[in-house]
Amino acid sequence: QVQLVESGGGSVQAGGSLRLSCAAFGYTYSTTYMGWFRQAPGKEREGVAGIYTNDGRTYYADSVKGRFTISQDNARNTVYLQMNSLKPEDTAMYYCAASRRVTIPTMGPIILDVTLYNDWGQGTQVTVSS
Repeated sequence: QVQLVESGGGSVQAGGSLRLSCAAFGYTYSTTYMGWFRQAPGKEREGVAGIYTNDGRTYYADSVKGRFTISQDNARNTVYLQMNSLKPEDTAMYYCAASRRVTIPTMGPIILDVTLYNDWGQGTQVTVSS
């Protein structure tokens, strides 16, 4: 019911920055969390960052903490991932996802669990070269 479209991916040198965008369309009224995930070839999908859409609370994977920032616009129909100090190991297909699950009292690792999410975008490729 919720359609997500990512954009902003590309190629960048190590140490550079990119900003990913995820636009949500359709029935977004029930969305509680938005997340960014990434998946490299042959690897499992990995949670990167999540945001509670109601109040903007965020949670990050340790691997990106301090470098990436997730945010949303005032209308809550677009979510961003600002990626700074990029490393080659950040190279992956990045996906945004929307959850319709009941609100969780505190932000924690579950926010980065793929099973929490119901709808997924098509992905945008991020490539970081040395």
